[in-house]
Amino acid sequence: MFGCGREGHVTFAPDEPDLSAEMGAALPGGTAWQCLRCGAFAPGDPAYSGPAASAPVVPRGKELRSVLILRLFAIERFLRAILAAAVSVALWRYVASRASIQTALNRDLPVVRDLFRDLGFNVTHSKLYVLVQHALTLSPRIVTLVAIGAVVYALLEVAEGVGLWLARRWGEYLAMVATSLGLPLEIYDLTRKVSVIALVLFALNLVLVLYLVITKRLFGVRGGKAAYDARLRSESVIGTAQNAAAARRARTTAPATAATAGGGREGANAAPRGAAN
Repeated sequence: MFGCGREGHVTFAPDEPDLSAEMGAALPGGTAWQCLRCGAFAPGDPAYSGPAASAPVVPRGKELRSVLILRLFAIERFLRAILAAAVSVALWRYVASRASIQTALNRDLPVVRDLFRDLGFNVTHSKLYVLVQHALTLSPRIVTLVAIGAVVYALLEVAEGVGLWLARRWGEYLAMVATSLGLPLEIYDLTRKVSVIALVLFALNLVLVLYLVITKRLFGVRGGKAAYDARLRSESVIGTAQNAAAARRARTTAPATAATAGGGREGANAAPRGAAN
């Protein structure tokens, strides 16, 4: 209901007459249609219409909670992108002015530095910062390549964050593959030195990979996309309406079938009596 109060109802008028009877209601001043998100009937024209197969899939129940979880992971991806972008800018500044990385960060990116400090994260303790400090001892050409790599990494994190925030399947695949590729490196780093931040980041990445594969049924797990879409349909408002319409059809056809069967038996019983006479 909170989502509908903020964004409005997502009503749908199916073309199928039996579904239309389930999801529509006649009012004195017009009609009301059932919302695909909250299930309530909203008066007025439907927001969408067409065949039942074309109905928009609206997150609700467990799927709505899944969207919130994915958005938390998306925020973590956006923070990584900000850090990578800040490092890239500092490296470009360093190449241009030969200034130290710390001077560049303090002079040009105080907002980013303070943001991560408020979040309890010290950028000077990150693996990326250690890599950059090592790169600064190398030639300007190597530093430039590292800066380009930081830009690519930032763009990758932004793409992951957008895909997870919008709950797109391509974003789920991208986040799962990109995160999985980084797990061996994180395990290697943990074998060399164990820290709380490294353990937390490794745990988050591992949970994200398992969560995406299991709950989103990626790579054919638990039936794959077909089973995932079928579950969404079965839990949707229109899926419930389809079940109700099927049950109504069964109740309607049952008496007629029974009457036909009864008439056939009466005719069969009358034939022997006629033959006897």
